[in-house]
Amino acid sequence: MPSPSNHSVSSQSSANLSSKLPPLPASPSLSQSIGMMGTGEEALNAYHLPRPLPLWLNPTAAKHIVKGNFMTLSARPKTVEQGEWIAHQVVEHYRNLWNFVRVIYEKEEDGKSICNSTTCPRMSAGTNHSYTWLNSRFEPIELPAYEYITLMQRWISGKIDDTKIFPTEASGVSFAHNPQITTTALLTGPDDWIGKRSGFPKEFFNICQTVFLQMFRVYAHLYWAHFTEPFYHLNLEKQLNSCFSHFVLTATALDMLKPAELEPMQPLIDLWAANGTFPPESKAYEYANLKVGTRLMQMAGLA
Repeated sequence: MPSPSNHSVSSQSSANLSSKLPPLPASPSLSQSIGMMGTGEEALNAYHLPRPLPLWLNPTAAKHIVKGNFMTLSARPKTVEQGEWIAHQVVEHYRNLWNFVRVIYEKEEDGKSICNSTTCPRMSAGTNHSYTWLNSRFEPIELPAYEYITLMQRWISGKIDDTKIFPTEASGVSFAHNPQITTTALLTGPDDWIGKRSGFPKEFFNICQTVFLQMFRVYAHLYWAHFTEPFYHLNLEKQLNSCFSHFVLTATALDMLKPAELEPMQPLIDLWAANGTFPPESKAYEYANLKVGTRLMQMAGLA
């Protein structure tokens, strides 16, 4: 949860983590807060980004493997119930993310991984955002990024492998009332919840929100701390961009992430909205500040 020091807190406990976290206060996103500023340069300056800007904000480094509408990958098929679709997306995006985590876990010639306690003594996303972990006594503690990510991996894996939360066999008939992309659950009352028809527990949706939030934090760390080395130097930046843009589109479409939670990566979201990566009908586009995205393209001579 956000605190006055701009730290975010997550929990080590795998037992009903999301129910132990107090609800986040409603607050506008960073892009919404500065959206009324006059020029793109003024809006960009309000982000307080380091100068020169990170490489991943250069439009030439923010490209993808293929061109196309990633919304088609996030669209729920007509015959798939909402809970089943969310569960599928959790597993798929977790698998995608861990392909990149393995890269920063690879041992170098000195026997150390690229992400270690020296290079990344805190789990952070730039100088303005860092994340603490709750220990067994629910006390926030700072951990090296490598250790934080490892604990988070164990927590997510434990949730996915728990058949009470992610049942291997869905019960009942799977169907969807609305064939279009939608986050509106057609619930019949307080005793109904997303995924109930397919056997998912009542806390399923909140757990999935926490999983997506944790995955977002890892992506944010990868961009801020490791985009140039190793991903750009290994020519993996397009793969990283493709998976992350797909992740953002899915997470926002399914209400897994709130606008304020996107803040560490807001300028990249702005850029992708301005350059057409995020289609206008997407929530990711809605959450973006087009003035900032357009300004970033202008600075690269592309607009």
